[in-house]
Amino acid sequence: MRTIKAIEMNRRHLLVGTSASTLAIALPAVSAAQAARTDDPVVTKVTVEVNGQARALEVDTRTSLLDMLREYLDLTGTKKGCDHGQCGACTVIVNGRRINSCLSLAILHEGDSITTIEGLGRPDNLHPMQAAFVKHDGYQCGYCTSGQICSAVAVLDEIKAGIPSHVSTSLTESPQVIDAEIRERMSGNICRCGAYSNIVEAITEVSGRKA
Repeated sequence: MRTIKAIEMNRRHLLVGTSASTLAIALPAVSAAQAARTDDPVVTKVTVEVNGQARALEVDTRTSLLDMLREYLDLTGTKKGCDHGQCGACTVIVNGRRINSCLSLAILHEGDSITTIEGLGRPDNLHPMQAAFVKHDGYQCGYCTSGQICSAVAVLDEIKAGIPSHVSTSLTESPQVIDAEIRERMSGNICRCGAYSNIVEAITEVSGRKA
């Protein structure tokens, strides 16, 4: 019996020792200094123009454009919804084109011109699209509204510029558009309250076509 127990103990020690040796060989050696550096943030400078104002910032290289706007510049009109580019609540206009700011790193926008909802208009001087959203009740809870409005402004600019969409329509006088065209171009902006028909009416009015 003693012999069997001794053999079992030796076998257990052998297996444990072999596993440890295998891990030691497979994993690269990492010094304490290297491990510490891995967790340290890497900060870099980025200069952008936000709503017509030049801003020079030092940001963590992992910071998204959305978080830079909200956390570094306190422009909280741009909302964080899904944070995966699926809802459009974080839409802003960069160099005239709309993007999901949650999907883009801040450091990639060196020298870019960025417009957020705060830069479109003020309470005492609303942008025509903002005024149309108010007039047509193009919002309910309002969480998606800033992204919807930024996207809508860019949509009309896209149509004026002749940028095609997946819906084939015949536009007579720019920026006149039809409902199908608007719905297709705005499909990346989700309204969980379901105010889509009112949103389309607001955009249609600003486009110059009768609502």
